[in-house]
Amino acid sequence: MPKYKFEDIALNITQKRKPTIEDMETYIGLEHLDSGSLSIQRWGSKVPIKGDKLIMQKGDVLFGKRNAYLRRASIAPHDGLFSAHGMVLRPNENVILPKLFPFFICSDYFFDAAIRISVGSLSPTINWSALKKLEFTLPNMDEQEKLADILWAANDTKESYKRLLFLSDELAKSQFIEMFGDPFLNPKGWEVKTLGEIADYFIGLTYKPANVTSDGMIVLRSGNIQNSTLVFEDNVRVDVDVKDRLIVKVNDILMCSRNGSADLVGKVAKIPDLNEKMTFGAFMTIIRSDYHDYLFSFFQQDGFRRQLTEAKTSTVNQITKSMLNKVLVPLPPKALQEEYAGFMEQTNKSKIKLKQNLDNLEITTKALMFKNFG
Repeated sequence: MPKYKFEDIALNITQKRKPTIEDMETYIGLEHLDSGSLSIQRWGSKVPIKGDKLIMQKGDVLFGKRNAYLRRASIAPHDGLFSAHGMVLRPNENVILPKLFPFFICSDYFFDAAIRISVGSLSPTINWSALKKLEFTLPNMDEQEKLADILWAANDTKESYKRLLFLSDELAKSQFIEMFGDPFLNPKGWEVKTLGEIADYFIGLTYKPANVTSDGMIVLRSGNIQNSTLVFEDNVRVDVDVKDRLIVKVNDILMCSRNGSADLVGKVAKIPDLNEKMTFGAFMTIIRSDYHDYLFSFFQQDGFRRQLTEAKTSTVNQITKSMLNKVLVPLPPKALQEEYAGFMEQTNKSKIKLKQNLDNLEITTKALMFKNFG
């Protein structure tokens, strides 16, 4: 297969302009890109956007050059502005088909090479001056056409699985409201306790870039939560001494407590029975309680977020211990909670099956990419 420098494969679009008020609705930042996903499901900024931003067009590939180990590259869903901490890439159609280009950028083949040239310790960044010199082999145009058709079919199936996972979570939220009522209004008059009375919570581990290793303990981060489920697509491992209370346990609730995107703050996943010890990062919180099934769904309700909004004391996108201490939790009778837990058990079984199908498809796709690019 022929070999090309990256600057011959991709065009780096560097046009910028200052944002306007209208741009707040369509702006895309790095926080809107999900690791390993071509699609972007959210966008916009609730605060004024500062500094010049990159001009993007619908169909461009938006590449997260900062913290590239997160492997974020997605297709722009509309025209607008993109974070200057990323790159706007377009294919050289003489070398690579536009419909294959996004899969090439998202491939391990490309990301592994790109991550190796990252510079900086706190927020490793990829510079175009180094990236453009990297060389990659590409199949011929006929093979690219066949490969792209297969990959798009697989991607459509993956998006369908993700949609079903999302609908499963929405069903669980609806069942919660039907059985217990809005937890903010507590229309059924359940006994109310503060979260601190029924749960313990811990802020996660702080570590240095030098602690990151390939064979250490997994540190669970925001990216490990997808569709209220724990995933292990982009893991970070560290070699540090971890206190016992920072080792996650079965039925702990992992919560994203700080993030650049307000939409991601508060998302949760329940810790399953794991096959190895794991800890969690400093922007995460573990909630540990005997009411884990009930609280897991409680944290996904709008009523919980409304309480956080009222307790908020700054503009920083975070959930602090003091905010959690103020959260009021209506507690239905234990029998009713157990009934709901049974419903959740069946829902989770369905989600596990969907996730297995999604993982298997991901493995098959990566094998196909390796065969054609690796």
